[in-house]
Amino acid sequence: MGPRRIWIIASASGNGKTTVGRELAGLLDVPFVELDALVHGPGWTENPDEEVLATLEPILAGEGWVVDGTYTHKFGQLILDAPDLIVWLDLPVHVWLPRVIARTWRRIRNRELLWGQNRETVSGVLLGWDTLIPHALRSHVRRRRHWPAMLAGRNFVRLRTRAEVDAFLISAGRSRVV
Repeated sequence: MGPRRIWIIASASGNGKTTVGRELAGLLDVPFVELDALVHGPGWTENPDEEVLATLEPILAGEGWVVDGTYTHKFGQLILDAPDLIVWLDLPVHVWLPRVIARTWRRIRNRELLWGQNRETVSGVLLGWDTLIPHALRSHVRRRRHWPAMLAGRNFVRLRTRAEVDAFLISAGRSRVV
């Protein structure tokens, strides 16, 4: 049997972590955990690490799961050492940036509720150094530079195109093993 504890990370927002994670969890019939939902509290504040860890640790101790999100700065080795497989979605900017813009515009227009009962706003997405789009662009460059060393020696797959992502999911569905 193949990996059943899978951590999905991405170079930036819009690479498809949640979409791929949900699909993969369904194919493997394991729980899916979106770290953003655990971390973000009301008013875009971060929930206390102890609270998040109290929820996350028992899940990571389980026999099967798919977790999406990075947060290595918060959970360090706990999240890095737990998976059987790390799936790194590393699509080019011309793929993920339009996705982020379209998704964000839809969320703003429809006033969609997100984690912690939050809503995205134009100012929260564009205006400021730590807002969504500038953060995503910086993360893309930084993660591509640093993650190969962080992932060295670990079981990981780096998917760089939509075709690679599709082939990975088809393979997981066909064999029920990643």
